Amino acid sequence: MYIADSTIDQMVAQILDHAQGKTSSLLVGEHSSFNMEELIDALNAAGARFLGGIFPKVIHDNTIYETGIVQNTFENVEEIFTVKHLDTGDFTIPEFHRETGREYTLITYVDGLTQVKSAYLLELYNRFGADVNYVGGGAGSLSLEQMPCVFTHEGIFQDAAVCGLVAMDVSLAVRHGWEKIAGPFIATRTKGNVVQELNWRNAFEVYKEVVEARSGKTFTDSNFFDIAKGHPFGIVREHTERIVRDPLAVNEKGHLICIGEVEENTFLDILEGENENLIAAARTAVEESLAKAAAPKKAVIIDCISRGLFLEEDIQKELDGVVGPLKAKNPDISISGALTLGEISSFGQGLIQLFNKTIVIGIF
Repeated sequence: MYIADSTIDQMVAQILDHAQGKTSSLLVGEHSSFNMEELIDALNAAGARFLGGIFPKVIHDNTIYETGIVQNTFENVEEIFTVKHLDTGDFTIPEFHRETGREYTLITYVDGLTQVKSAYLLELYNRFGADVNYVGGGAGSLSLEQMPCVFTHEGIFQDAAVCGLVAMDVSLAVRHGWEKIAGPFIATRTKGNVVQELNWRNAFEVYKEVVEARSGKTFTDSNFFDIAKGHPFGIVREHTERIVRDPLAVNEKGHLICIGEVEENTFLDILEGENENLIAAARTAVEESLAKAAAPKKAVIIDCISRGLFLEEDIQKELDGVVGPLKAKNPDISISGALTLGEISSFGQGLIQLFNKTIVIGIF
């Protein structure tokens, strides 16, 4: 359900009416004008159960919004919890009882600009393991100015993550469609999400040589992202698509700042994309997810905001190519989602992974 930006009372009334006692996932467009703390207080006063995040853009059916709330509701949400202080590393993830033989999915929204997302996801996996499915995304502002952006009944936080443990299975698929143009390079020196050296050389010097030669464009002091959005890194993985890391900026030392950590000595390719290939990859993802879903009732689309910026107007073609097959399988299916700062999904043998410039489709 899409709820337009309006007064707190009007939005709370709509949220409660749609929830009907179920737990709400609330995806908020970052340019909404209402006060988030006031909304949380009003929802708490009304006895609502919820978790959510603020995202650059949100998705309902095949429409993308910069304002308002996209609400999805879930039965059987056994636990909602907040993980704070991700920036310090001094955080704990609670342990909950789970029934043996029952399927579970963990929905998580994390501050997309905190610098230890991979450490958080690893700890989450260590706590819940491979018998739980994972889906979610990085919250925050497209301005890349960090702010409180994930919330539950406890409040709204930055350097934090929120989670909902749902006693329900989900069919997941992950695709991106980017192709290798150079590499592999060894990330010989990194620090968190900053790539400092490639092949023992300054990272930007290596990246610049490849990308300028390939694109015919020249980096200046003001156009890094305009060029880099079409040339992400790909972490090399055998027998599967590379895991994309998105270089967002270059600092004064020539170090490349990415969304998501890059471990030292990781092998990186430099990738390139064509709109048609990215759109086709999204269509493949929805087909794979539908093939594993017996009776689809809800679909969650987690798509990367920088993927959207690269596709420009063709982001609508990508979304239409995803929503069309979903509606064909079930015309009444509920479709919600967001354009995120990093995408989260189970991957491979149940492992949880942070992706960039990727689309994740989850069907409940």
